[in-house]
Amino acid sequence: MSLIRALSKELQARSDDSLRALFSARPDLISPGVPDFAALAARASGRVSVQRALERLNRPQMQVLETLHLCTNADTGHSASAATLKKLINGSSVAAIDRLLHSLQELALVHRTDPPHGATPAAAKARHYLPVGSLKDVIGIYPAGLGRSYTELVRLQPAFAQRVVQLVGELHRSGASISPATTPMEAALALQHWTATPESVQGILASAPERTSALLARFGNWAMGAVPQAQRRATVLHESSDVGPVDWLLARGLLVPLDAAHVELPHSVGVSLRGGYVIEDFSLVPPVPRLGLTSAGLRRNAALGAIAETLRLVGEVLYTVREQPLATLRSGGVGVREMKRLADSLRIGVQEAGVLAELCGMAGLLRLDVDSSAWVQPPQLEWLALPRQEQWLWLVNAWLASERAPSLVGQPVNAAAPGPAGHRGMAGTTINALSAEAQRPDAPVVRKRVLEILNELTLEAAAPDGQAPVLDAGAVLERAEWTQPRMARRFSSLIRGILMEAEMLGLIGSGALSQLGAAIAAEQPDDALGILGEHLPAALQHILLQADLTAVAPGYLDPELSDRLLTMAAAEGQGPATIYRFSVGSVRRALDAGQDAAAILEFLRRHSATAIPQPLQYLIEDTAARHSRLRVGAAASFIQSEDETALLDLLNAPAASGLGLVRIAPTVVISHAAPRDTAQVLKGLGLAPVLEDASSAVVRLRRSTPVSGGGRPVYTAPRTAPPEADIDAQLAVLRSDGTRAPGAAGAHPPAAAPGSEEATQLGLETLLKAIRLKQRVVMNVVDGMGNASRENVVPVAVNGGRVRVFDPDKETERVLSIHRIIDVEATEELLQ
Repeated sequence: MSLIRALSKELQARSDDSLRALFSARPDLISPGVPDFAALAARASGRVSVQRALERLNRPQMQVLETLHLCTNADTGHSASAATLKKLINGSSVAAIDRLLHSLQELALVHRTDPPHGATPAAAKARHYLPVGSLKDVIGIYPAGLGRSYTELVRLQPAFAQRVVQLVGELHRSGASISPATTPMEAALALQHWTATPESVQGILASAPERTSALLARFGNWAMGAVPQAQRRATVLHESSDVGPVDWLLARGLLVPLDAAHVELPHSVGVSLRGGYVIEDFSLVPPVPRLGLTSAGLRRNAALGAIAETLRLVGEVLYTVREQPLATLRSGGVGVREMKRLADSLRIGVQEAGVLAELCGMAGLLRLDVDSSAWVQPPQLEWLALPRQEQWLWLVNAWLASERAPSLVGQPVNAAAPGPAGHRGMAGTTINALSAEAQRPDAPVVRKRVLEILNELTLEAAAPDGQAPVLDAGAVLERAEWTQPRMARRFSSLIRGILMEAEMLGLIGSGALSQLGAAIAAEQPDDALGILGEHLPAALQHILLQADLTAVAPGYLDPELSDRLLTMAAAEGQGPATIYRFSVGSVRRALDAGQDAAAILEFLRRHSATAIPQPLQYLIEDTAARHSRLRVGAAASFIQSEDETALLDLLNAPAASGLGLVRIAPTVVISHAAPRDTAQVLKGLGLAPVLEDASSAVVRLRRSTPVSGGGRPVYTAPRTAPPEADIDAQLAVLRSDGTRAPGAAGAHPPAAAPGSEEATQLGLETLLKAIRLKQRVVMNVVDGMGNASRENVVPVAVNGGRVRVFDPDKETERVLSIHRIIDVEATEELLQ
């Protein structure tokens, strides 16, 4: 029976609770919905769906599934039971493997089948299984890290097929206990028998040169390796005493050359080196890392300090960009020179500045202006007016949901996979900030899983009161490789950057998961806000003025205070105790921005815990006295309204401060922003501006009802299960036909509709089986005019939506599009 038909029959017999569990574990099976069980089985057998399901399996499940794949054959109906797999998995038990097989069956990755012909009565009573048909394509050519058999290598490697008979003959003449051969297939079977047991391979290696065992150990987890001049001539006859391990192995067929630079360890050799097992290191328990400890107080202080510092730096980034936007390169992203300018302004390294710019970009605090091709601060930004704990949650939510990896900025372009736009955003050999190269679609899933693993390891460690376990990238990666081995490469490329970013956001403190991080990992942001509001020191509203023309911030300043202070003084140093230095240039900058001496001195008196030193007062007054009364400025647009009260309210609105509004007449206000940008800000304030025409710089203002809205990011965890309503609707469709209920007598799957998902999967299954068996098929093919014809051909290969077929009668080959094939039916006739 077809594997898809067999799976359909099994799914039909399941209970509703079992189907609910399946849909929760594999939500793609019902997105979109399927009309019947046959279509459900076809989708569950599809390559993409199986690949997604395998990414959620842990190591024991993958080990059992790969072993089942290696010792079964759907074409011959050869299935396997838990007892069969136990012989190939070291350290396992029948009960454990049976439970894992049942879990894989619940996920529709394997299904029950009849025992093979000739099975003993005891074996016939055991449950036998077969994997889904697409598993081979998903797992790849090296399941469990083992190579292909000698017979496959002879069939697929022409160079090896030409050499293998001579190789076996040389071994036989040298005295090796191997049977001679006259054909490549006979030679392959002779090599397979010669290396079939661990004892025989150990006997062969007894006379191997030094370093051979160390070389073979490199093939412990993967069957292919790189070797210079892999196809060089090597023979056991006339070997010198100083022969190298590679030549020695090549001469005996223990390594098979694939091309000029790569070799493969054959299947039988790999299994024998593992002691006759497919899996050597089977364990149902995840590895427990050895963790250090830190005090809970140190963890809390480090996390709170990191949060306060990040909020301060983000505020400085916004001020710096507001003063001078970040220009982009023609190829995309912000160049190194611009990032160096930002880093110098923040007094930090270029790498850290890149991460901060990425964080601001993903949080919407910076946006790309399409007119100027520069990153600017949005004119109306709610973040600046929020309490500090809500500012932090804004950044965390944006970080969790973003498909960007900030820590990739500055890394070599070949150290990470290419972004969605190919090589855009690259200058030289490193990834630029805010470029397409830092895009990673799987980043939200990996971040969520990393936080979950951190929480799991923290709870498992059960540290004494007052202490917390220190978690490094190695410990997290080890657990990730056990829980989701198919995603290990994704974790390894992102995990160190994620941990660094989490520490910057206070989710990790002093190397340990903080209370805030645990709350975010448990998807309890309100608890995190409460914890942060209780422990994060309030922002300061005062500074200390000194006689050396400096102001000292004795802690983290309120963002509004810091922003205003930066307009009249230059920041120096790092950390919370920032020093602000006044100079003629800095005071002139404040005067140019529209302030006068009285306003500056009044601001300093209001926020200084000390009296204004006389040198500072003289500096401000003298600079203001020399400052010209004649001012020249730029005005990009005008706002005109007959309602003077509306204009006065607009001038006093904090959200409109970014427009640089100046009143030049009772009914006219000028703005340095472009007309469209000015109109957009006014709309956000609930007003109803009207542009006079496309080329006009005049924006007319009239009152309107307030418009609610906001750009605050809200994190939604990656969905792992579909909504209950969708599951109920799908079950109702599947159970709509009473004859298909579980246990219904005479229930048979209906014929697949031409062009349906089921028909496509069934056709592919038939074609792939015919290719493996070199079997003829009868295809109903439609041409471009809609005319159907039946063709008796032998399929050769399927790739990219096309199938290459051989017509034995005409002795010709053709390539057909799969979508033109209405149906495929296998025959019993084999190609001679």
